[in-house]
Amino acid sequence: MSTHKGVLWKIRMLNIFLTSTRRVRITRLHGARGLGTSPAASCPKVCIVGGGPAGFYTAQHLVKTRPDVQVDIYERLPVPFGLVRFGVAPDHPEVKNVMNTFTQTAQHARCSFHGNVSVGKDVTVQELQEAYHAVVLSYGAEGNRTLGVPGEDLAGVHSAKDFVGWYNGLPTNRDLRPDLRCETAVILGQGNVALDVARILLSPVDILKVRDLSLLRPCNNTDITQPALDTLAESSVRRVLIVGRRGPLQLACTIKELREMVNLPGTRPEMEASDFECIAKMLKVLPRPRKRLTELLLKVAVETPEETELERRNSAKRAWGFRFFRSPVEILPSDDLTRAAGIRLAVNRLEGEGEDVWAVTTGEVEDVECGLVISSIGYKSLPIDPAVPFDPRKHIIPNTMGRVQKCAGLYCSGWVKRGPTGVIATTMNDSFDTARTLLHDMDEGTLDISTVKPGSAGVTTILEKRGVKPVLFSDWEKIDSEESKRGEARGKPREKLLDVGEMLKVAWT
Repeated sequence: MSTHKGVLWKIRMLNIFLTSTRRVRITRLHGARGLGTSPAASCPKVCIVGGGPAGFYTAQHLVKTRPDVQVDIYERLPVPFGLVRFGVAPDHPEVKNVMNTFTQTAQHARCSFHGNVSVGKDVTVQELQEAYHAVVLSYGAEGNRTLGVPGEDLAGVHSAKDFVGWYNGLPTNRDLRPDLRCETAVILGQGNVALDVARILLSPVDILKVRDLSLLRPCNNTDITQPALDTLAESSVRRVLIVGRRGPLQLACTIKELREMVNLPGTRPEMEASDFECIAKMLKVLPRPRKRLTELLLKVAVETPEETELERRNSAKRAWGFRFFRSPVEILPSDDLTRAAGIRLAVNRLEGEGEDVWAVTTGEVEDVECGLVISSIGYKSLPIDPAVPFDPRKHIIPNTMGRVQKCAGLYCSGWVKRGPTGVIATTMNDSFDTARTLLHDMDEGTLDISTVKPGSAGVTTILEKRGVKPVLFSDWEKIDSEESKRGEARGKPREKLLDVGEMLKVAWT
């Protein structure tokens, strides 16, 4: 054997030995599953608060990158997946497929899910820090941004967050019961969530039912809740206006969402041609994504449709349209002052150049008659614990690359880290960044992992004393099975349980 080949052979055998040794060590440290970990094990233990996309993506990167880390995910609800379950539109099942990836993470030998645990109430962040080497706050944005205008507390005015939670089966919104007996609905905001709401309001109910899948494209296989479906079936809404304070070049939705509105069966677009003056001349200087979005918008708004499309529009019984350069001034009440009957909008003009433009009121106003107003101006994170720093203006946890400022061992990821912006892929990258930061601190020694921490064993003891019983992932699988069973009876992928008490009963049976 040559000297060169001999060296390579020795290196190869050394790698095999080290790998097998590491595997034996990991098995001894962690056992078969996370909850079977010995309390005396000295492996790094990380706690993640929040079982949504940010939490699961953070956990995924941690367990894949470092072979000795143990991760526990704590979630307030008995069910996992957060906004993927409760925020993604029910007619977007392809987006919900990411739950399969999250399930693989939850079933990883070094990852455990603990639902039905409200951090800040059932257990404090300080207690979690005492049990774990690091705590990652990934609890999202559960608050609503308010309009700050008279009349927003009237019946018939809802936040998009609550409306979306209602048709997606979020337990806290199960009793929303929106009144859809009006002809016109106004949505304030022009992002993807606003278009999701508009599409759900105007979709032919047969598309949402999907009783005969052979009649519809596969992606219409929805899991919309039955109470929402029943309400939408009786809806009188025939016209939806989607209002934004700036212009067409600042439209906040993606081209995918706009295309779905354009192609929505039984509907036609209604735009104000004056909103699009001089827009075509600016196409050549726009970045490619913005250019494609604007081209589609112009085609729909101002171009003469082809014969087939014209016939489709003429036969449509429902309409939708953007209203640009408008800001809400007041929700107008009904004669008895109990519910919304209209909205007063300020007419704006834009100042500034390029992307840095802002809306300025002209002094003109216009009134729009409507019985339903949905505010889609954004979510906001809320403080979770007095011990955790929080920026009340930005509604985020102050952080540097995911490290919570002035709190050693405390990290954050997702919306509570950067604000409620972007799509699921944005959250994935953001969460991976936080995981990398945490792992870097472990490797550099700035995060002390030398001491033994009890991890979930210590937290379980605290919860037992307080009468709190966590829902494990195996318990969630019972809920999942029951929902799938009920959905199958209705020709749907699942029929979600809407009551936390019922969820717990199924989980622990």
